[in-house]
Formats: sequence, structure tokens, C-alpha cells
Amino acid sequence: MRSLPGLALPAALVLALVTPALPAAGEGPETSANLAAAATIRRIYDEALTSRAAYQNLTELVNRYPGRLSGSQHLTGAIDWAAATLRKLPLDRVATQPVMVPHWERGEPEAVSLAGPNGPVQLAAAALGGTIATPEGGISAEVVTVHTEAELNQLGAAGLRGKIVFIDAPMNPKTVTTGTAYGEAGWSRNRGPGLAARYGAVAALTRSLTLAQDDIPHTGNTSFAPGQPKLPAAALSWIAADRLAQALTANSHTQVTVALHGHWLPDAAAANLIGEIRGSEHPDQIILVGGHLDSWDIAPGANDDGAGVVQSIEVLRLFVATGIRPKHTLRCVLFVNEENGGRGGQAYAAQVRASGEKHLLAMETDNGSFQPRGFSLANINHDVGAKASRWLPLLAPYGIAFFADGSGGADVQPLAPLGIPVGELRPDSQLYFDYHHTRNDTLEHVNPRELALGAAALAAVTWLTDEQGL
Repeated sequence: MRSLPGLALPAALVLALVTPALPAAGEGPETSANLAAAATIRRIYDEALTSRAAYQNLTELVNRYPGRLSGSQHLTGAIDWAAATLRKLPLDRVATQPVMVPHWERGEPEAVSLAGPNGPVQLAAAALGGTIATPEGGISAEVVTVHTEAELNQLGAAGLRGKIVFIDAPMNPKTVTTGTAYGEAGWSRNRGPGLAARYGAVAALTRSLTLAQDDIPHTGNTSFAPGQPKLPAAALSWIAADRLAQALTANSHTQVTVALHGHWLPDAAAANLIGEIRGSEHPDQIILVGGHLDSWDIAPGANDDGAGVVQSIEVLRLFVATGIRPKHTLRCVLFVNEENGGRGGQAYAAQVRASGEKHLLAMETDNGSFQPRGFSLANINHDVGAKASRWLPLLAPYGIAFFADGSGGADVQPLAPLGIPVGELRPDSQLYFDYHHTRNDTLEHVNPRELALGAAALAAVTWLTDEQGL
């Protein structure tokens, strides 16, 4: 997952958490339609909650193909696995869309150490994606701490040249929706090292984007402007960042040694994977649900975004298993290269622009496997969330409490300028950034029931869009 603008939940969330009663039978056509819709949604949820198909698929994906970074053999294997899984459903079409993806590798394990009175103290760190290697033997230099982008720019070359920059910008623990806190602090990882390089710093260290006070570092992508200098950069675990901050408070001339080995290779061949159930009445109109197949090299990728991959597959399986034949074409798209380039989403949007394909809605699931709470939706008119809110009485019994005006996920957002409504599933966010982009993003942190509830919520909104439109 890459950072997107944060979402503030609407005040209506609290009211929607109260399960509304559907009208009683015999109160007119609207009631009959409501009852019929409720019955179909019940069938969808019943199938999802009594089958372990999604969790079984996730188990296979994560155990066989962890660390599915662009350019890796594990990503290639995951694409083949997903194609075979979709073909078993069966579907009307399974196809690939070739995409050339960037290929960065971490190399040998990173080493970051703090000079102490009794010798070096090792700091848990993970190189950031896209950064370069240090010279052989590493870089040793004094450290300058910055807390904000403005502070970094104010110090400029005079304050940063020849130094290691420690960007200590934690996620705000007061922000209830952790994705919002992640987006606000994301500059430190996304842009901070590039700014430090521009001002002549020799390396950069960032505080991991997490609220978990543990010793597990979180990787993620960072970017350098074309033609600008690059530098080695790594994220420190929460505990390591605190240790460095304390050392610098005691001695502002404290030195750190950084040894990283990241390097770039030529672009590699990959592919988006597409599975379809053809619409019975409007086959040329598409409702899309998707997730991304790639994960960071150190991360098994169970929540980011193995969960989204298997939930997207599960949406189509639920239609097949319940015998619901959609009026419009349902399309599952499993994107590549979300984590460090976004080329899969960009390639898909370019294909839609060139072909003129009509999409009624494009939804992504890339926020983890946790209890689903609602949906973020966006369109040019900023009214799609309000339109979808008429479905809350049908979905509130299953814990869906809001349709908020927000954004789509990173892979479907490129479709928004084409006038296509986009959106994403919003699960409970409190645990997601404990595991995000770490070696700890494992299967044991996925609850099979919550995973199934997320798939059912996506399938229900897909069916409502197919049946009633937006």
C-alpha cells in the first residue's frame, strides 16, 4: 500500500452503527424490493461465512510466494498461481495484461549502528525501496535530526551537507483513523530522503511509519526527482528511533554508521491479471474489484495485499457459488507494481482510456484483512458516496456503517479522471500499520472470519451496483 489522502469518517457513522429495521412485509413495492435485496445479500454473506475459500487461497499465496516485489520470481509465481485459481471457478474470461515493472533489490542485509561508549549499538533498520548502496564498509557521519519538511528545507545545504539526516516524524497517535496519520507522516519516507540528498546529506534515516512500539522496521518506497542526487536511506524501528533520539539528546555530535546494499536492475516483465463474469444484459459495462499482487521483499504480504487479492477473487466466486448472474460484466483485476511504481494501475487506466471501456464502478481492497467498517468512494461530482448511502439499511446488519466521499485505492485512482467512480473498502484500521511493510505481515495476523466479511461486503456492494446502479 502507498499513501493516499486521509479520510475523516462522517458523523453519520455513529448513527449507522445502529442496525436499522427493514420495513415489514406487505407495506408496498419498495418493501418487497428491500426484502428481496436483503435476502440476496444474506445469501452472499452466508456463502462467504461458511466457506473458507478466501483464507485457503491466502494461505497458498503467502506460503508459496512471500516477498512478491516487482521483478522477483515470487511475483511471477504469484501471477501464475492467481491465473490458475481464477480458472478453477470457472469464469468467462481469464487474461493477462503485460506490464514492464521496475526492479530494485535490497541486496545483503542492512546494518545501522550507533556509536556508544562501550562500542557500536546495532539499530534495527530496513532499507527503503529505491535507495542506493553505501560505499563498501558503509558511511559514518554525525547525525542531524529534523521533525518537519519545513525544518529540513530551512536547514538546507548549510546544515545538512556531509551529515546523516534523521527524519523523526512519527505518525500522530491522536488520529483515530490510522490511515490519515500514515498519510500525514508519509512525507518523511516518500520525499524526505530525496530532499536530504538535494541538500548534500550522505544518508537518511527515518522513523518507521507505524504506531507499534516494537523493534520491527517498516520498509516502503521513497523517491528521488529525475536528475537529482540519490542517497542510501533506511527506516528505523520505533525502538531504534527512540534509542537514536535519546543518544542525540545526550550528545548532539553522536555518529552513526550506515551500510546498505540496494541496487537497480533493468525493468522486468510482469502482468496484471484479469478475470471476468460476463454480464447477461450489459456485457460492455464493467464493475471492477481488485487488489495488488506485489508485496515488499521482506514482507510475506498477508495483509498488504494478499488479503485484497483473495477478497477480489472471492467476489467472483461468491457470484458463481450463489448462482447470481450479473447484468453487467464483473471484472477482478489483480494489479502489479503498486508498492514501488504503480505501473499496473497506470497501464490498466491507459488501456481503458484507449479502448473506451465503460466502467460503472472500480473498487480496490488494499487496507488489510480486518473487520470491514465502510467504503470510501469518489467521483467527479463528489456525490457517489451520498448515492451509495441509500444502501446502509441493507448493509448495517453486517457492520457496514458508512459510504464516505474520499478516494479510491492507488491502483484504481488513475481511473477517476476518466469520470469513473472509484472506491475502496475501509476495514478497521487500528492494527494495519503494526504489520504494514514488515516481516511481521504474516498469515497469523489474519482472522479468517474478518477476511470473509470483507469479501462479502465487496460482493454485496458489487451486486447492489449491478442491480440498482449508482
